[in-house]
Amino acid sequence: MKELKRHLSLLLAAHNLEALRQELAALDPVRAAKIIRETREAERIILFRNLPAASAETAFRDLDPQEQERFIDEIVAQLRAEARRPEPPSDCEYPDPAAELPGCVVRRLLERTPAEAREALFRFLGYPPDAIARSMTPGFVALRPGSTAEEALARIRKYGAAAESIDVLYVVDENWRPIRTVGIRELLLADPKQHVAEFGKAGFQTIRALDDREHVAAAFQEGGPALLPVTDSAGSLLGIVALDEIREIERTEATEDFQKFGGSEELELSYTRTPLPGLVKKRAGWLVILFLSEMLTALAMGYFDDEIARAVVLALFVPLVISSGGNSGSQAASLIIRALALGEISIRNGWYVLRKELLSGLLLGTILGTIGFIRILVWQLCGIYDYGVFWIWIAVSVAVSLLFIVLWGTFAGAMIPLLLKRLGLDPATASAPFVATLADVTGLIIYFSVAALFLSGKLL
Repeated sequence: MKELKRHLSLLLAAHNLEALRQELAALDPVRAAKIIRETREAERIILFRNLPAASAETAFRDLDPQEQERFIDEIVAQLRAEARRPEPPSDCEYPDPAAELPGCVVRRLLERTPAEAREALFRFLGYPPDAIARSMTPGFVALRPGSTAEEALARIRKYGAAAESIDVLYVVDENWRPIRTVGIRELLLADPKQHVAEFGKAGFQTIRALDDREHVAAAFQEGGPALLPVTDSAGSLLGIVALDEIREIERTEATEDFQKFGGSEELELSYTRTPLPGLVKKRAGWLVILFLSEMLTALAMGYFDDEIARAVVLALFVPLVISSGGNSGSQAASLIIRALALGEISIRNGWYVLRKELLSGLLLGTILGTIGFIRILVWQLCGIYDYGVFWIWIAVSVAVSLLFIVLWGTFAGAMIPLLLKRLGLDPATASAPFVATLADVTGLIIYFSVAALFLSGKLL
């Protein structure tokens, strides 16, 4: 035993957590509990955190109640100290996020950890920044199936003041897996001697602690309940998420997406509280990228310099045709990003989106192309502007160019968010300026290529 403890200490000193986990996984849970009990405070917390979930639960339950309380106190004290550190700890001090702690430990830590150390607790538990677990509260009232309605009311009187809500109570089994929900109205109207397992609702929605916040918010939007129970991967109840918290998540996520789509990074603080240097820093990056991208527009126009010199009239319609591509692309991107955020579509619907947007682009391009053709026709026939003897071919070039440019812009605006989603990136980064810039450059190429096709041997 001493040799094993020395070996584990050496692995800890070397920050070799991978080897440490392998050693701990091979231990009998009871033996692991003995090692944790006999190891000094700072080391035993890390040892416990790197145990497999099943072994960690067995090891914790093997401690007597007083030892369990001391152990929880040690972890909370460490989290408090960590919260006061100027720099967060390095990744090597934390386990793999997939290595969950048992629910009995998580519940106690949530109840005992003060608000100022809650962020340190989430890192200790391995919850990613976007996990819904970071928004849950331990303020719920749980009941055992054998409890009577009278005992349940007594429990509400004892613990209800600290609960987020007592409108819904959760009936849990011996492993704290929720099996029923009981409404406060049902409880008040029930016979005092009736067991809570005999009434209430058996079918209800739960969410996992590691579920993405945006996905949970979408579930609430679909008409979900005012409270959702949060469980670990074993189904053990950890806490609840309230409707107010979900609404805050929706507001935050919508704000971030809107800022990204506008061509800037998201702001950590509100606009009024963000200092000027921070505001410039958030916006400068995208502006520089877009400015450098727009240089490709000048490069494309330089490539068609001879065509422009021989048919200056073509330059008159450059702003018209390329802005149409950018506008159609921005429209498509905004619709697809919003649909992805609401869960209306996913990357599995790629072919459906492609077919629908190609048809939309074709119809929109036809509309704009027709308007462009009529505009040149009216200006020529009314004497507003003389486009020359080949004016009809110029009108055809503009109309056909608009058709293909709008079609391409719509295609790019719809597919780029889906591609980013496929790559595991945030679709909102397919900002409107980025899509518009892409459409500008490619639109010039399409425009002059079509003009060269129709005007070759005439103006060109």
